[in-house]
Amino acid sequence: MDVTLARRFGVVLVLALLSPVTSRGLDNTDSIPTKVPAADLAQCRSLGLTQCPEPFDAVLPPAKDMLTWTQSERVVGFRNTYRQYRADVFHADPANIHPLAERGLPLAPPRYRVKDQVFGLEDYLRHQDVTGLLVLKDGQIAYEHYGHANTASTLWTSRSVAKSVVSILVGIAVREGSIKSVDDPITRYLPELQHTAWDGVSLRNLLQHTSGVAWNENYKDPRSDFAALTRCEAGDAPYECVLKLVRGVGRKPGIKPGEVWSYNTGGAWLVGRVLESATGMPVSRYLETRLWRRFGMQGDGIWEALVEGKIDMGGHGFNATLRDWGRFGLFVAGGGRLPDGTELLPRDWLAQSTAWTHAKGSVDESNPDGQYGYQWWHAAIPKGADANLKALANRTLWAEGIFGQVIAIDPSQHVVMVQWSTYAEAEGSDELGDEQLFFLRALEESLGVRP
Repeated sequence: MDVTLARRFGVVLVLALLSPVTSRGLDNTDSIPTKVPAADLAQCRSLGLTQCPEPFDAVLPPAKDMLTWTQSERVVGFRNTYRQYRADVFHADPANIHPLAERGLPLAPPRYRVKDQVFGLEDYLRHQDVTGLLVLKDGQIAYEHYGHANTASTLWTSRSVAKSVVSILVGIAVREGSIKSVDDPITRYLPELQHTAWDGVSLRNLLQHTSGVAWNENYKDPRSDFAALTRCEAGDAPYECVLKLVRGVGRKPGIKPGEVWSYNTGGAWLVGRVLESATGMPVSRYLETRLWRRFGMQGDGIWEALVEGKIDMGGHGFNATLRDWGRFGLFVAGGGRLPDGTELLPRDWLAQSTAWTHAKGSVDESNPDGQYGYQWWHAAIPKGADANLKALANRTLWAEGIFGQVIAIDPSQHVVMVQWSTYAEAEGSDELGDEQLFFLRALEESLGVRP
């Protein structure tokens, strides 16, 4: 998302597919897994996965056209993205699975009001074109929903939610000492960027997207840098293509690092590259060894690779199950601690991450305190919001990806909401983002959270 987007998405009152919906929490029904054909199972196992995700669709839309897929293509594409690119698997430890028990109390039907209209859960699922929704309270499942034939084994792609995952990994690397400081110039780790527009940019600038480097993130412009990045990733030599693209950008005239906020996936890829250079392993391997197996994620995941086993796409490319997205949210909600209490993050890392930048472009009417931190979002505050809604916005942190991917975390109330969606457009107006905040408040009220 660029400065014009933040959390701006237009309301889409459309169901793209009329496929079965399964939910848990309110109606306590389960999805019924189908048998994976032998040929598909062989292809799946060739990727190195322990379990074959379902559904395993036979026909996939072209990866290079990701930005212009139809909604039906997007459903298939997003749950099979891990098959469309080079892949690095990060494995779970079957002997160490963090349990997600069913919450004993039933979830009261949430109700929320938008512009004098009252809506419920089914309205939200329809408006947001939800393909997966998980609500955790105190580490227990309060509600779980799969739409458009997705299942508990589906590996859904994160889009830019991955940026927040990488941000957490950077924090772990800082605590371990692999990265000395976020104020280090990135050329200390990536000397290949010397004498380019990235010279003089710090890791903090990259994390906050305040590098001052010119980058066009417009998802509707086929000539944008982001569109070119998408084509690079789908090509025969993705690393060489992406590196040439990112090295070749210029600086905004007269803008110093730290002065202007502008969303930049090219810079986010470099955050991942700094992590890889500092730790000596790809993002996926660092995630597996430092967090995935230690926290007790249940399933294997896949990170999009540019060079398998060496270089991953740090700006996006994380693919995992709904519940494991939720477990990641629990780790963050718990302050970056393992279930046994071991601290993996510097004690002030989350405070740093949510000290929203006040660089020009980050502060606006909906975000008077700034809207972006270390690759985490602050919720835009809707016009006319009451004190309770403002308080909720101010205490939550949001990992967000285009077309409606979300992890919303309220650490103070031990609430995590994970959402998979296939919006009709990557960007739009304020309504969908506002609705997410209204809905989160309704969920917390249904869960017994007091304002």
